[in-house]
Amino acid sequence: MAWRYIADDGVGAAVGLAADEVVTRRQGRGQSPPTLRLYTYRSHCALVGRFQRLGSELRLDECRRAGVQVNRRPTGGGAIIMGADQLGIAIMAPAPAGERSYDRARELFARFSSGLTAALGALGIAAEYRRKNDVEVGRKKIAGLGIYFDPAGGMLFHASLLVDLDVAFMLSVLRTPFEKISDKEIATVGERMTTIRRELGREVTTAEVRELVRVAYARTLGLELEPGPFSSEECLEIAALARERYETEKWLGREPATPDAMGSATVKTEGGLLTAHLTLAGEVIKAIYLTGDFFTDDAILAGMERALRWHPVGAEAVTETLEALREREALALPGVPSEAVARAVELAADAARRHELAGLAKGCFVNP
Repeated sequence: MAWRYIADDGVGAAVGLAADEVVTRRQGRGQSPPTLRLYTYRSHCALVGRFQRLGSELRLDECRRAGVQVNRRPTGGGAIIMGADQLGIAIMAPAPAGERSYDRARELFARFSSGLTAALGALGIAAEYRRKNDVEVGRKKIAGLGIYFDPAGGMLFHASLLVDLDVAFMLSVLRTPFEKISDKEIATVGERMTTIRRELGREVTTAEVRELVRVAYARTLGLELEPGPFSSEECLEIAALARERYETEKWLGREPATPDAMGSATVKTEGGLLTAHLTLAGEVIKAIYLTGDFFTDDAILAGMERALRWHPVGAEAVTETLEALREREALALPGVPSEAVARAVELAADAARRHELAGLAKGCFVNP
């Protein structure tokens, strides 16, 4: 099966997103060939998910100070930082009516992340699709996934692959559940994710990674990839969409139906002090980090946090989930019962609600 292959670098936020949407829209009309696009944004761009609020997810003053372009993706998911060391992947193809369902998102994520896991495997990095929309290496996130179905009949699969990442810089522009950002908080976030360079312990260029990803997608999807530029018609539509949507306040200033609120709380346990830092979207845990002076393995904390993201905030439900995780995967903090974790979560949620009522609600950092 022949698909078009596009590689470009240093694209701006508005034009980069408009290009993916235009080609996706044209898929349903048969006006553009199915396309694999592997590209980088200019350093740097901060992109939030379709249903997020810029001011909740990003430190906009810091973005302006650092010259970071901000925008909103057509796909869902969380806020990410993109630049020369983060490879963007866009698969744009027709989606038959029976396949245009977000209920099939996990199935499609598994299928279209296969090129990423195969490319990483070629580098000797064992990766797998896990959880809601992540590709992980040893329970650490290395790529985030997103999907969008255009009403005209096209599908857009988005991914961001971390060749490298400046965690401190990322946290300076993305909002987090932490009340302050110090070396400890930077280390906490850094332990939950990884990059290709970190895994290899050596330098590797984004261009090298892109070529491996291209070859892997050709093999895993059975494609013959033919290099080709955007057509002149596509370029005109991309420029128009960037101007009429992605550069407008109406698109950038969209508000979610449910605002976010942040809170933290600490409880004392036999295993040590435990602090829960979380962000609520309504009564759902949108993001959570567990810190403290206990002794454990990074993978245990990451697994517990993963289980509680997008989870109801109620203490009983949290306890049941953590107990199931303890039995199923032996993931638990030594000397810290599930009820204590649930209590910390409950108190942090109460703090978040108080902040929200006081008009101080802020957004969260959701891993890229």
